Amino acid sequence: MTFDPEFKKALQLLPSDEKDKLILRLLKNDLPLANQLRFKLIDTDSAEDKREQVKAQIVKRIQQATERYYSPGILLMDIREISGEINEHVSITKDKLGEISLNCLMLRHLLEQNNARIASEKQGKAYTLSIYIVARVFKILTLIQKQHEDLHLEFRDDVETIGKYIGNNQYLMKIAICNGLDVNWLIQFNIPENIADIYKNLREKGYLK
Repeated sequence: MTFDPEFKKALQLLPSDEKDKLILRLLKNDLPLANQLRFKLIDTDSAEDKREQVKAQIVKRIQQATERYYSPGILLMDIREISGEINEHVSITKDKLGEISLNCLMLRHLLEQNNARIASEKQGKAYTLSIYIVARVFKILTLIQKQHEDLHLEFRDDVETIGKYIGNNQYLMKIAICNGLDVNWLIQFNIPENIADIYKNLREKGYLK
């Protein structure tokens, strides 16, 4: 939404106390923006500090989800909640590198602790969880490719490890192949330059659903 110059000028002419009241009223209805401003204005932790806190929570949450495992569907609910926390961190801090590393950490720990379970589930029972994992891999590869080339190697170990877990899971491999994910991109850390277009085209054709 854009504002015309006349409206902007009128806002600038408002008395300071009236501006403050309006800002507070607006922030009550926009919690993400309020959290962003809190982080910028008064939080003493850096984005990296916040990232480390989220990392610790991811490890803890996945361990808890693994210990109380009931079904792939329940596990997926837990993973989606964790993804939401990652998204919130990125929204507040604008931590683009953290978005990659946190998503890598989530998938790496998820597969490390639950790969055998996913592989042993009856056919179709783990489908939605597997689709989510494959889609999240595409997101990670797309985010990495957006970064400067010098930063790519920072994520190599995580990406290769995730690729090996998928490669060792026959069911996940089937879902990956059927949805256009070449696991060699991960294992060999050879991300196509047009990975974003590949992902977009797959979605438009109805894959990853």
